[in-house]
Amino acid sequence: MKAHVLIAGGVLALALVSGRSLTATTTPQATPPSQATAPATPVKKAPEAFKNILVLKDLNAEQVTPAMNLIAASLGVECMFFNVTGTTEKDDLPNKATARRMMAMTIELNKSAFNGRPQVTCYSCHRGAKIPLATPIIAETEAPPSPAASAPAAPATLPPAQSILDKYVAAVGGLPALQRITTRIQHGNLIFGTNKTPIDVYAKAPNKRVSISHGATGDSLTAFDGSAGWLGNTGRPARDMNGMESKDAGLDAEFSLAVRATTIFQNIRTVASEKIGGKNMAVVSARGAGVPNTKLYFDPDTGLLMRLVRLDDTGIGGLPVQIDYADYREADGIRIPFRWTLARTNGRFTIQIDTVEQNVPIDDAKFAKPAAAPGK
Repeated sequence: MKAHVLIAGGVLALALVSGRSLTATTTPQATPPSQATAPATPVKKAPEAFKNILVLKDLNAEQVTPAMNLIAASLGVECMFFNVTGTTEKDDLPNKATARRMMAMTIELNKSAFNGRPQVTCYSCHRGAKIPLATPIIAETEAPPSPAASAPAAPATLPPAQSILDKYVAAVGGLPALQRITTRIQHGNLIFGTNKTPIDVYAKAPNKRVSISHGATGDSLTAFDGSAGWLGNTGRPARDMNGMESKDAGLDAEFSLAVRATTIFQNIRTVASEKIGGKNMAVVSARGAGVPNTKLYFDPDTGLLMRLVRLDDTGIGGLPVQIDYADYREADGIRIPFRWTLARTNGRFTIQIDTVEQNVPIDDAKFAKPAAAPGK
């Protein structure tokens, strides 16, 4: 239950689940979202998979680690703040008992005031501090004079979500050009701090993708085969993603998100105008069955997608994953981002693409999970 993630080996592969560039680049599909077609697998409850679960008994097992990450990020601490080094089963630290009381309080508050929706989380009060502030802060200097009182300005009229998506499709080349592209191979580097690791990304319409990073100790693979995700490392058997990971990977593997948005999401609407780098962006909320709640940020001038934020459902609040897109370039008559940065509460990395090949044959076997060796 680490709140601290090191981008190495298999953890790098997990991080890459979310490192996909989004480009509307294929024929619209009438098929349902890929996540809905994945075979159903029994999901264990938290007490079935973890020991010493006293409060979060109603969570699915796959939500426990993200929930711990949410709590740690909300307080600005590592998980050893709550646990004795080397184990999560002992209750020797008073911080763990306090955390349990606070979680129970938050759960009860959401149940009684918000019909069980996690509107209040640890972050609502802590805001990255171990001890939340209970009184307002007094400014050290005199506050600047307030502007003259006047009637509030009327909010700007936000364009409909569909018109924003239509502008995005036009901005990246238009539907005819997009429909001509069905595969993509990208070569570049994964940048983590000052370290660079070569990476190759293979994608095929409508929703297949595999990324292969070439580290010093071997390759790390993250893949979505069209219905489920898997992870692999050199010298180790590949493993299936859990349900939450697979949902994220399925969304990231969408080859034409802007074109297929109304298929993937059942509720799409413009919700706000927010700034990125000092510039207002049109924000589109997108929700649907089997996919994370997502926000898409579009540049109103260029029409390009600049940011995607999705919330992984931890059961006690949403854990955000943010992807920023940049360095859009023309390739075979369409525009695609050559750089994207993925940020979580506990770190970030960037993928910079150097070369792109499109409409080259890619066998479906490229995305399939390799069979385990005999006896493994």
